Amino acid sequence: MTFKNTQDVKQALNQQQYIASDEIATIMYLSQEIGKPLLTEGPAGVGKTELAKAIAQATGRELIRLQCYEGLDETKALYEWEYAKQMLYTQLLREKLNDTLSGAGNLTEAADRLAQEEDVFFSMRFLLQRPLLKAIINDQPTVLLIDEIDRADAEFEAFLLEVLSDFQISIPELGTIAAKHIPLVVLTSNNTRELSEALKRRCLYLFIDYPSIDQELNVVQLKVPELEPKLARQAVEVVQRLRGMDLRKSPSISETLDWAKALVALNSNSIDSKTLENTMSILLKHESDLSKAQRRLRQLTGEPMNPDEDDLIGGIRWQN
Repeated sequence: MTFKNTQDVKQALNQQQYIASDEIATIMYLSQEIGKPLLTEGPAGVGKTELAKAIAQATGRELIRLQCYEGLDETKALYEWEYAKQMLYTQLLREKLNDTLSGAGNLTEAADRLAQEEDVFFSMRFLLQRPLLKAIINDQPTVLLIDEIDRADAEFEAFLLEVLSDFQISIPELGTIAAKHIPLVVLTSNNTRELSEALKRRCLYLFIDYPSIDQELNVVQLKVPELEPKLARQAVEVVQRLRGMDLRKSPSISETLDWAKALVALNSNSIDSKTLENTMSILLKHESDLSKAQRRLRQLTGEPMNPDEDDLIGGIRWQN
């Protein structure tokens, strides 16, 4: 399946429970039409990886994921030649080779006979396919997710440029292999380092930030429909205010959803100070952030409510 227009993208992603903005739908459609990879940047946990998964499900394509990390190199991303397996085949077929070479008048004739059997010993059966090769030789259209490219080294990024430009690879033992179907490529980056201009030129660019209150509320209501609407809004407002604090790591959308599910499991009717204190670790994953938020919570719960303040959640006033 291919997307017919931007509205088709939006509807298809919505059916996969991914709420796409007009910008996301437009850039995704253009990526398909122009045939360029899509580079998505933004804070961790805003739905960049989920976008690739939703695209694969919406189009019926296989999702092939390459998780990047420091030290990732060509052999781990592309392929490895299994020399041990090749040697085992040679040993097992030694008797057959003797039959093939028997009767050869000289070394040249023996070499010619052996050359006719090279396909047995130099073939795809000895390639251990890694994600990039798998996406290129796949018989069916795929979505190739290159996740957290900013974690890989600059050297790997340079190698990746050639693959993304031509969608073909050269294997010394087999020659050049071109893609049977050009994959839809989605790269994600959490901005832990600056990516090269060369990589950015080869991609369409999309920055995905934390959602607005209304956008995040829509996600919570879609993913956790059993959470009472008023409580869902209170939860989202708390998360939004936590993101406004100077934290080491702000809560992601996935953590908002985890918290919403926790509120359902606890049969919470409102978000009071006790609920916040007992469940804050679902949203904040660093001790320093927890201490800062809990200290702010203790300060605020002891203060009288100011009727002029509209920043009230469950009787707790959050402020920076």
